[in-house]
Amino acid sequence: MLLYQMHELGRAWMAPMTYWAEAGAKMFAAPGSWLSAVPGASRLAAGYELLYRVGKDYEKPEFGIHSIQIDGNAYPVIEREMQRKPFCRLLRFKRYADDADNIAELKDDPPVLVVAPLSGHHSTLLRDTVKTLLRDHKVYITDWVDARMVPAEDGAFTLDDYVAYIQDFIRLIGAETLHVISVCQPTVPVLAAVSLMAARGEATPRSLVMMGGPIDTRESPTQVNDLAVHKPLWWFEGNLIHHVPANFPGRGRRVYPGFLQHGGFVAMNPERHFQSHWDFYQDLVKGDLEDADSHRRFYDEYNAVLDMPAEYYLDTIRVVFQEHLLPRGLWDVAGERVNPGAIKNTALLTIEGELDDISGQGQTRAAHTLCTGVAEADREHLTILGAGHYGIFSGRRWREQVYPQVRKFIAKYAA
Repeated sequence: MLLYQMHELGRAWMAPMTYWAEAGAKMFAAPGSWLSAVPGASRLAAGYELLYRVGKDYEKPEFGIHSIQIDGNAYPVIEREMQRKPFCRLLRFKRYADDADNIAELKDDPPVLVVAPLSGHHSTLLRDTVKTLLRDHKVYITDWVDARMVPAEDGAFTLDDYVAYIQDFIRLIGAETLHVISVCQPTVPVLAAVSLMAARGEATPRSLVMMGGPIDTRESPTQVNDLAVHKPLWWFEGNLIHHVPANFPGRGRRVYPGFLQHGGFVAMNPERHFQSHWDFYQDLVKGDLEDADSHRRFYDEYNAVLDMPAEYYLDTIRVVFQEHLLPRGLWDVAGERVNPGAIKNTALLTIEGELDDISGQGQTRAAHTLCTGVAEADREHLTILGAGHYGIFSGRRWREQVYPQVRKFIAKYAA
């Protein structure tokens, strides 16, 4: 199928138009430009910018976390790459202090591994999660690589490989003191990774915090779950899997393209996105630059998507959404049976949003039913009232309602 190639040709054809639209927006909006005084200039500038943002390419955003405020003091933050694998980088956000007392305090903070989802968006979607955690923790995060940028000779990437990556990262950081936070999709492979480590007698993290994930999608199925169930696996492979075009390093690799995923995201709430863009246009016309900038920041992140490896995507559809192998106790990873009941020395906190339309209520909480080896006293669950999917890990509800509970839970089990 040539859909990916046709998409790239279309982007190339639109490129001159987007450059022209960007230039037009600046010419009619710049204070020093005589065109800004033309009658209707604000509407022309707004229209040009809207056209530019609809047509432009959205590159992977930067985390952009250079400092944080703790108790009124500013601490510099450096982003470091701790390990690089073909499909993922392990990043550390390291804080620095300039006096002995503060240095000792930062060294005593518990390490946290944030496992970002590999489900369309870049790990920068968790920027707010990371920045908030940095106040009280040493923070690591999985930064998944766009599959179209991975040469085909680096081989395939499966759901089993994902589990192996998580195990390697846990060992590298040190399971004995580590706390793992998984957001959405990775709750399943993270639970598998820790289950397998426990069954082998390896050290496991001190706690697991699982947020809005599809542990058991038979609970409160959502629109996302229904699509996966009502279409056979061959339909996904035949209609959604394409080869990376020749203009990328991963040429020839089979992927689920980011532009198709993005189309699916938008199709879930088309009216809301249309209204958001109309409001953006109106804000530009009125000169409400703060709201317009908020729109830019959101869609710079939302529209930046990556390609997923085909093998991993199809594995996830089959294992998680169609056959429910984890909650049924039938999932084998690299020949080993996944048994969450083997986990004994790791505390468990699950978090769900009351209004989550991606992972319905009960899907994440199902982890408690599976982790029979974890003592009742070491298990907790939170349902955040009024929160949707993104609200449990980003924004005001995350910072004011969720994070204080997460911080308290981690502190309880810190070494």
